[in-house]
Order: sequence, then C-alpha cells, then structure tokens
Amino acid sequence: MHSARVLLALVCSAAVTSGCSTMDGATADGFVSGDGVVQVLAESERERPGSLEGDTLDGGRASLSDYAGRPLVINVWAQWCVPCREEAPELAEAARILAEDGVSVLGINTRETDTAAAAAFVREFDLPYPSILDEDGTALLAFAGSLPANAIPTTLVLDAQGRVAGRVLGEVSTSTLVDLVEEIG
Repeated sequence: MHSARVLLALVCSAAVTSGCSTMDGATADGFVSGDGVVQVLAESERERPGSLEGDTLDGGRASLSDYAGRPLVINVWAQWCVPCREEAPELAEAARILAEDGVSVLGINTRETDTAAAAAFVREFDLPYPSILDEDGTALLAFAGSLPANAIPTTLVLDAQGRVAGRVLGEVSTSTLVDLVEEIG
C-alpha cells in the first residue's frame, strides 16, 4: 500500500513538473502546459468573462468591448514558453484565415518580465493581431471560471455574444482552431 502511494505521488509530481518550460528546460514559475484537448461548451454553460482591457505590446490599447458582436479568439502566451513558440506559426496562419470570416484574435502576453523580448517574439512569428501586456497576470482574472491561471498556452474562443464557448489547453494547430471556431459558429 505504501509503495502504491509513493508511485502515485511520483506520477503526479512528474505530471505537474512536465509543463511549459523555459528554453533551458527548467519549469517556469509553476506554469504548466495542457495536452491540447479541445473543449466546446454547450450554449447553457457559456458565460461572459469579466472586464479585460490593457496596453498592447505595439503601444495601443485593447479591450474585449472592441470585439463586441463577433467571435473572438484569445490566446494566452509568453515568449519564454516553449509550447507557445511552437504554436505561434500555427496561430498566425489561423488568424489570417479566420480574419477572412470576420473573426479576430487577441493575445494576452502574461507574466512577462521582458517586454522587448515579447515584442521580438511578435515580430519573429509575424503575429497579425495585438497582444495585451499582462505583466502581473491580473488580466487572466477576467477568465477565472474558464481558464486555469497557470496553463499556457491556452486558447479561448468567445462566441458572437461574448461568451466563452470553447478552449484548448496547450498547443493548438491551425486546423484545430479554425475547425473549433467554425463549430462554435
């Protein structure tokens, strides 16, 4: 019995520490990466997030109200997160495809200590959408019921009524994101 508990503790510990890591392989401040599972919420389960507004990496301002009345994809990322770097080209492509159908993408660059590096990330991957700078993680509080505060990357899809309708915890591919947005409508 004791050995089973020890084994279970080791498995749980490995699962918690195997998440989003920095470039040198060390875990980054307790952040974890999801496994890419797609979740679509039934109409009756969808809720509006709280208020979200902030300065963007390109010097502008953005808020959820800027996108009222149309679907919105929100991607939570950090430049030091390896899975975020791996999904960035996919997100850029998906953003361009979705824009043709009037769907916007908004990034949330969270817990970033180096805004110059974050801006370089945006340029490197040619991200065609703004990203709110969320240095202390408080912007994520708007999604408290929908988004684990330590899971990056995470992608949320808000429906045209501004409600969280779907999410992907972990890396997302172009086709998965485009299909998810189409399914939500």
